[in-house]
Amino acid sequence: MAGKDLDPSTSPRALLGAELRVARERAGMSQAELGEPLFVSGSFIGQLEAGTRRMHLEYAIKIDEILGTGGFFTRNCEAAAKSKYPDHFAAAAEAEALATEIREYAPQLIPGLLQTEAYAREVFRAYHPTATEETIDELVANRLARASLLNDPTKPLFWCVLDETVLRRPGDNPTVLAKGLRHIARLMRTHRVIMQVLPFSAGPHSAMEGSLKLMSFDDAPPLTYVQGMGTGQLFDDPATVTQHTLAYDLLTANALSPRKSLALIESVAEEYEHDQHA
Repeated sequence: MAGKDLDPSTSPRALLGAELRVARERAGMSQAELGEPLFVSGSFIGQLEAGTRRMHLEYAIKIDEILGTGGFFTRNCEAAAKSKYPDHFAAAAEAEALATEIREYAPQLIPGLLQTEAYAREVFRAYHPTATEETIDELVANRLARASLLNDPTKPLFWCVLDETVLRRPGDNPTVLAKGLRHIARLMRTHRVIMQVLPFSAGPHSAMEGSLKLMSFDDAPPLTYVQGMGTGQLFDDPATVTQHTLAYDLLTANALSPRKSLALIESVAEEYEHDQHA
């Protein structure tokens, strides 16, 4: 029998994964052996145990039958599925929190992990022009909670390629973008993040179809995530991960160096500050 029911307020997916590992090892099964009757790979079981994959109800029911856990995983599957993020992003956000390395290409806006409160508020207001202030406040609070992932001085490694488009979209209040860029510059100067700008002069490139996020883990295979308008997909198959990794490597090869990127980011921020002051 697995442990007591999980508290949904304390990383339920990670706790559920830890309980799965204990129950599987107690049953004397390998990850591949447990995966076989579920028609999934051993690496998929590893991702469930690491918390980088969500356990769906059909798997939970079957796992209880195989491991003899008395309905534990079936009962707790719903708690582990709860998220404060949209359905299309929930799995990626929870995997992001467990990653040891995150590499991201941002084609249109400052990535969520790097956003200031004012910038996040403008973004959400643009997404939801008729939402109440309470709704926007909640969305902003969740985004800032995500950004706290970078409060650790060393983990995860965060490497971002920022399209120059992001720098050239000041909106009605250039100060908001200027402060957002200053925030990125501070993170770069304190060596907390690696940042490169992909300039317009780079021309066509390997990720013109949209954003891209690559995540690596200590005890689970890597994942990649691509996102569109109200949609997103998490990939773990090796061929797709390899393809996305190559695309990111090509981006970094065509982007400005971190030193030149920092100079450009600070220069653009200064331009917006000067224009606003004038």
